Amino acid sequence: MSPRLRSGPATALIALSCLLVPFGALSAWAAYGLADTSRYVTTMAPLAGDPDVRDAVADTVGDGIMHEIDTREIDRELDARVVRGTVAPFVHEAVRSFTQTAAFRTAWNEGNRAAHDAVLHALRDERAEHDRPVTVDLAPVTAQVKRQLTQDHVPLAGRIPVEHTEVSLLPAQQLGRLRKGFHVLEVAGFWLPVAAVVFAVAGIALAARRRRAVLATALGTALGGGLLALALAVGRDLTLSDLPGEVSHPAAGAVYDALTSTLRTTSWLLVAIGLTVAALTLVTARSGRPRPPRSGRRRRASAAPAAAPARGPTQARA
Repeated sequence: MSPRLRSGPATALIALSCLLVPFGALSAWAAYGLADTSRYVTTMAPLAGDPDVRDAVADTVGDGIMHEIDTREIDRELDARVVRGTVAPFVHEAVRSFTQTAAFRTAWNEGNRAAHDAVLHALRDERAEHDRPVTVDLAPVTAQVKRQLTQDHVPLAGRIPVEHTEVSLLPAQQLGRLRKGFHVLEVAGFWLPVAAVVFAVAGIALAARRRRAVLATALGTALGGGLLALALAVGRDLTLSDLPGEVSHPAAGAVYDALTSTLRTTSWLLVAIGLTVAALTLVTARSGRPRPPRSGRRRRASAAPAAAPARGPTQARA
């Protein structure tokens, strides 16, 4: 095949490979990172020590306990405002103290494990006739807070109802769309990275000038990694801006950063590998070129024959 006919398909294959690099990394992260329960729990475990996350959990659990107190009317002869004013400060302070204990870290890990299992079951179960919202139960945390308040002799602490304080994770009306997207990500998580590698190898093998093909593939990979990092930063801003007002933005940002830390590392790794391969390709290309002559004057001077030295006069001539 002539070089002109080979250059077109090679360019198309290399461009397609570079285009699939960020999408392949994103789909592989979703399919093998987020979908693994143990890996998810390990990723979320350090957040139990984050102050913003602890404050958000304390506010959520405290508000849930006070809501149960209001709905149950634990003491009908007392005014609800008196009960709230008496118990609410102790409840929130007790929850904040509980979030700094080892028991909270255990409850945090178990709660994340239960929430992740519930989300995966909802996304993978296509036999469900009626979709229901996916929630996580905070009743174990409420029981721990009630026990702590009772030990501290807080008034009315023994009457705090330990009910199912549920926090919604996925709304029911979005489960169908999310289920389809999750199945697409599971399939693409394997085939997109494989397709990117196959297209890159095929494009380099088909190219008439393979060194240039390797250079273009390396630069395209670095560009794809940079675009992926930019997309993660833009996605963080969009995610936080779309949150309701009652949701803690610093806590949501900490969760977003923890979930995308592996993907962010992958994006910068792609940039580093691409630039390194491109630099090595340029260095080897320069070292393999023939060296030009240093100076034209020296070349002409060396080509001309040297003049013979003048001979002295002989005796006959003298």
